[in-house]
Amino acid sequence: QVQLVESGGGLVQVGGSLGLSCAASGRAFSAYGMGWFRQAPGKEREFVATISRSGGNILYADSVKGRFTASRDNAKNTVYLQMNSLKPEDTAVYYCAAKMGTWSSNHYDYDYWGQGTQVTVSS
Repeated sequence: QVQLVESGGGLVQVGGSLGLSCAASGRAFSAYGMGWFRQAPGKEREFVATISRSGGNILYADSVKGRFTASRDNAKNTVYLQMNSLKPEDTAVYYCAAKMGTWSSNHYDYDYWGQGTQVTVSS
């Protein structure tokens, strides 16, 4: 079992940057594909990025491609999401998630979720 704790959210102005972290407890972190998702009020949970077990493969949603960078450090049991050039439409609660095995952009595939961290982009 994996427990996930996100941190790093907050309030930022349009065009600014924020970095999120997701610390995992438990063993065999490198056995899990990791994902970042977000959910704005009244909207469905939305895929942001997914990263393979080694960190060598990363897939982004078109809406964040070129602005967000996902990475992971298996020695630290941590996955990261660096967000640059933020827009008001990036405002949401951001979640990290873990699934045994390969990565996925489908949130239904994930077994473990963090509590979420709020990101608010003000104009």
